Amino acid sequence: MRRRLVMSMLAGATLVVSALFGTGAATAQAVDVPAEFGTDWHDPVTAGPSVDRPHTRSCQVTLADAQFRDFTPYRGGYTPPEGCGDQWSKVVLRLDGKVKGRQYDRLGYLHVGGVEVLRTSTPEPSPDGIEWHVEKDVTRYSDTFRAARDVEMLIGNVVDDTYTGVIDVHVTLTFYAGRPGSPAPDRVLTLADTSAGTTLTTPRNSERIVAEVYATGSGGGCEEFWYLTVADPASYSCKADRGPYREVQISVDGKLAGIAAPFPNVWTGGWSNPFLWYVLPAPGAFDVRPVEYDLTPFAGLLNDGRPHRVEVSVVGVPAGQSGWSTPVNVLVWQDAHRAHVTGALAGIKATDLANSSVYTPGSEDRVRTEAGHRLTVSGYLDTSHGRVTTTVTRTLANTSVHRWTAGETTDGLDATWTDDETVTVGGPGHGPARATHTRRVYTVNGATTLGPDSRLRTVLTLGDRASVETRGGGRRTTWSRLDDTYSGDAAYTVDVPRDQRHAVGTSTERYRLLGPDRCYDRSLTTVQGMLTDDRHRC
Repeated sequence: MRRRLVMSMLAGATLVVSALFGTGAATAQAVDVPAEFGTDWHDPVTAGPSVDRPHTRSCQVTLADAQFRDFTPYRGGYTPPEGCGDQWSKVVLRLDGKVKGRQYDRLGYLHVGGVEVLRTSTPEPSPDGIEWHVEKDVTRYSDTFRAARDVEMLIGNVVDDTYTGVIDVHVTLTFYAGRPGSPAPDRVLTLADTSAGTTLTTPRNSERIVAEVYATGSGGGCEEFWYLTVADPASYSCKADRGPYREVQISVDGKLAGIAAPFPNVWTGGWSNPFLWYVLPAPGAFDVRPVEYDLTPFAGLLNDGRPHRVEVSVVGVPAGQSGWSTPVNVLVWQDAHRAHVTGALAGIKATDLANSSVYTPGSEDRVRTEAGHRLTVSGYLDTSHGRVTTTVTRTLANTSVHRWTAGETTDGLDATWTDDETVTVGGPGHGPARATHTRRVYTVNGATTLGPDSRLRTVLTLGDRASVETRGGGRRTTWSRLDDTYSGDAAYTVDVPRDQRHAVGTSTERYRLLGPDRCYDRSLTTVQGMLTDDRHRC
């Protein structure tokens, strides 16, 4: 079986979820660890925090009750909760899922009124069955929840005599009374499909505009493992014209408006070894976080009341090749004291996109990639509180070394992506200039080896790190640090019945989130599917 088919069999619909949690919230008790994986294991968990919930009155509504056994979407309706008003301090989405038997990892989405509020993937089940739970803070979509809407959900699945797992999900929204700590967007918009392409029409008094794009490579083909693709003349099973560099770009009326590094998602069948992920998923596997673009410099252009062409593209994907999904939500904050906010785009400055991918053949073939891009966009608005200038500077960089042997019996990657963004806002009447610097770093370091005894082993470490700092008037006003690190080591015998695989595996995850008034630090350890340690350090 060729590499691109072995590493994962994730399939599903076009293609989410701030925290996944399960049992084991307290320190795990001593367990009898089996010598190898059996027919059951601990329900999926992650070390990340659950969503903080206010201690206020709440109302709950059901968004979906569905069983997914094919590619038929669930369609229903949403009605706002009675007796909870139309302003909420927090809105929390919860998905409860269960599946048993045999099944691959699957991708899913949930739309309310066309707005994508959840994108997720699923765990692979044990023969005896598993349950999992996902929470997400969806307060930012409050505008969508204030009116009755259509609901559509799909987790594309295949059920037959071999793949028996029917995916059963129940999704709710819980609304908490009060006002949010920071103002939620006044409007949540989606793009319209027109003869001119996908277009956006914003309110004429928009003073802040943010686009979020759920950009995900998927579908079981090479773009699911875009970070491993190589260009000719390298002899590898997954090819791309320029190698593994990918960049998600957004444009407005043909002008480059934003750039971003996609997150290197690894699903629960990934890297040829589902035994890595049965209990602890990779960072982001159940939380497909959207990339965000501050489009406020374009607000003066967009505020003319006309539709404007907005397009998303993924740099590096071979022409005509599918595998990426890029749905877009647009969040808008309005000036309550002006019917029309005027302004202008002041400038766009971009470097040439650098992308060097060098192939070195040998007993161990290698491809070394160095790539990057920088974009600065600036614009101003004449608001009810004076002229405000917004400048967005974003710098992307990627370095990687991909190595493999003949037949791809050894296949390894050491890669780092950085996405560095500074948004500066200031102007007369707006107080001192305020600059928010966000730096994201993603890492993948690991290898899969298939020995002459048909024993396949994968050793892998994944990192998702971020720092955010806001400064104004010469001092730091707020900051946060995130470090989510996963490490796993699993082995099994391939091409034999399940009871002859003799699979073993260990995994750990440590999730740290620090801020001026918060310290969260939790680590989990598993052995052969058993949760053996659950430790809180804050």
